[in-house]
Formats: sequence, structure tokens, C-alpha cells
Amino acid sequence: MSSADDDAFMRLALEEARRAAAAGEVPVGAVLVRGGEVIARGANRPVGTHDPSAHAEMVALREGAARLGNYRLDGCTLYVTLEPCAMCAGAMLHARLARVVFGAADPKTGAAGSVLNLFAEPRLNHQTAVQGGVLADACGALLRGFFAERRAAQRLAATPLRDDALRTPEDRFADLPGYPWAPHYVSDLPALAGLRLHYLDEGPRDAPLTWLCLHGNPTWSYLWRHFIPVFRAAGHRVVAPDLIGFGKSDKPKKEAAHRFGWHRQVLLELVERLNLQRVVLTVQDWGGLLGLTLPMASPERYHGLFAMNTLLATGERPLSDGFLAWRAWCVKHPDYAVSRLMARSVRGLSEAECAAFDAPFPDRGYRAALRAFPQRVPEAPHDEGADLCRAAQAFWRSQWRGRSFMAVGLQDPVFGEAVMERLRSDLVGCPDPLRLPDVGHFVPEAGAALARAAVAHFGQASRSD
Repeated sequence: MSSADDDAFMRLALEEARRAAAAGEVPVGAVLVRGGEVIARGANRPVGTHDPSAHAEMVALREGAARLGNYRLDGCTLYVTLEPCAMCAGAMLHARLARVVFGAADPKTGAAGSVLNLFAEPRLNHQTAVQGGVLADACGALLRGFFAERRAAQRLAATPLRDDALRTPEDRFADLPGYPWAPHYVSDLPALAGLRLHYLDEGPRDAPLTWLCLHGNPTWSYLWRHFIPVFRAAGHRVVAPDLIGFGKSDKPKKEAAHRFGWHRQVLLELVERLNLQRVVLTVQDWGGLLGLTLPMASPERYHGLFAMNTLLATGERPLSDGFLAWRAWCVKHPDYAVSRLMARSVRGLSEAECAAFDAPFPDRGYRAALRAFPQRVPEAPHDEGADLCRAAQAFWRSQWRGRSFMAVGLQDPVFGEAVMERLRSDLVGCPDPLRLPDVGHFVPEAGAALARAAVAHFGQASRSD
């Protein structure tokens, strides 16, 4: 094959490597080619599959052998972004590959010349041609960036805990169903004052759209587990923070720490720090109470709004009877189990999924935010946050130039259809909402189909820009 062909196939392997990185795996990718046709692909996945043999090369070899109906892969070339290890090299020789092409050398475990060269061993009964260094800079840069980011995350994970806060033990988050993504942390935003905030950040930084997913009370970024794979499959970026007091973020011990303006300022600084662009603001419950006040601070960053069962609490409209009942119930039952609430509210959740919503809160000491948030919804014009909501209302009514999309869980007694219709009247150009007759308050639990509807809506808008 020509060098141009090698470059083209290595770029496909790089796509697989990026897919591995997005899943929290070391970014190595592979493609298997025969007669100029890609017959198999592989992305590194030993962590996600708990399989030490699930290197990208092995995944591609297995897929190719299954497709051809033969473990012998005569006449095939394997392209891989990193020099194969001894395990993979042995499998390649056993498969009788004609040729192996790799990108970056691996000075620690490489078995194609860096540590040893199995392919040149004359005592073996088959020799495979090997070529290294194809798009080596791009392959190496992807690996270096991944490990630099991981080291930074490890440093932040070691951030000292403030005396007035708690940090949920990491083992509480082990093996959560449907939540494989790597954690990211930040603690040096001015508003955090040393508290550590956790967020997910999946997808390319230069993606055509970035979905900023803001959860409500009493959930955390686990709420977005059905949406993230859909947004990523569309080639988009997803940023999903845990509000302070929730999820993997630090949890102040006192309820008084949770003020509307402070939480908003943390989010504003996070958006600025990550330099988010072409944002689709994706909100539910308190994610909307706070999130709907963000775009007026920097409207040029925002492309769209995806709102689900939330409100603008201006203090000028009475809060719904359903919300007032919820707030009163929280006062009487401050230590309610989030898992039981989710099981009652969302049809079809597994026991493990319900338990995942409890994971951040080992005992009542971690629950200050859960107790505080129902009391922080502005009810009167002078309540904290009401002025920000009124300013946001004016922005959405007259200055918003992006597109909007609404989904309403009609079974929600707190922020149901009537509340969402009032919100829609504040959003210039907002079309009729997508009404979900069998869905309650926690609308993102409606699943991937809802996320695909949002991608279709905003993807059409993106292509027309």
C-alpha cells in the first residue's frame, strides 16, 4: 500500500483511539484492512470490560476473525496507534497477518522493536512485516494529552478537604450501572474557595455543539447517563457538573452555605474556565432554576436551550401547589432515601440504578444541600435569586437569539405542564413542547430516545447556521 493509504487508515485508527479516550480508556485504536477495505475496528476497552486482553488490537482481531469465519487473517494489515505489546504481537503472529503498521513507539512495553521485537524472531514459523512511525506525532500527542489530563485529575483528587465540608468516599461510586466516565475536578475557581467540584467532560473540545447538562435536587450527574452516549455519538461534547453538595463534589456541612447567587457564580466561573462555546444549555429542576440565569451573562456562548420540568422563580408568580407540597414533605422527612424517591418516581429503574442516586449521601451529614434547596426556591420578589430570575426572564423574552426545545413529563406534580407552559411563554420563539404522557419529574430518565430527539432538533439548527 502507498504511504497515503497508510495515513488514511491510521486516521481511522485514531478515531477509534479517541472513542476509547471518551470512554475513559487509554486512547489506543486499531483497524484491520484487507484488499483496501476496513473489515474490523477496535478501541481499547480493558477497563470497561474488566478484560486484560481487550486491547484495541485484540478487539479488532476478534471482530475480523468473526467476520471472515477464520482465525487465520492471511493478507490482512492491522493499523494501530501504539506499538503492540507482547500479548498483541503474539496474537498477530498467530493470526498470520501480512503486515502491522503502528503509530507511536512504546518504550515501556513495545514488542515491535522498542523493548523486544517478536516480529523479527527467526525461530518463529511466521514473520509479519512491520512498519512504525505512521502519524506518530498525532498518535503520541493523543496519548500524552490523555495522561497529562489524568495526572491533573489525580492532583485535584488529592485536593485537601475543607474543615467545614465532607467528601463522599470514592468507593461509594464503584461499578455504578451505566456510568463509566472519567471524573474531572476543579478547586481553584474563586467562588469555590477551595471546595472541590466534580464534572464530566466527554467529547472533542472543538465539537460543533457542547451540551451543558445541569441536574437538580436530589440527583447528580448520574441523571444524564442515558443522554451522554447519544450526544457523544453525534460527535458533540458533554459537560455535566455535580453542583456543590451533590454527586462527587464536596458537601458543605451547613445548609446556610447553599445560596442561590453562590451556586450560580460557581457555574459561571466553570463555564468561563472551560471556555464553553456553542452551548446547548440542558436543564431540569434546579438545573433550570440556576441555569436559566446563565446565558444573559455571556449570550455569545449559547446556541440553544433544552428545558425539562423546571421554572424561572421570579417571585411574581405563586409557586405550584405540587412544589409547596414537596417542600413541606421535605421538612417533615429530611432524611428520606433518594433511592426510594427515584423508585417511586421513575418506572422501570433497576434496584442498582436507584441505589446509585443514594451513592453521594452515606448519611445525613452529607445531605445539607438536599435539605437546603427546597427552601431556596424564590417565592417572593425580595427572596434571594428572584431578582436574577426576573433579569433572566427579560433576557429570554426579548434578547434570546438561539433555539429552544422543551420536553415535559406530564406526570410531574411539582413542575408539570402548567409550570412549563408559563416558562414557554417567557421564551421567545419556543415551539410547542414534546409532551411525555408517562414521564414524571425526572425527565432525563425517559432515556436515549429523548436525547436523540434533542440532537435532531439542534443538529438541524447547527447545519443551517
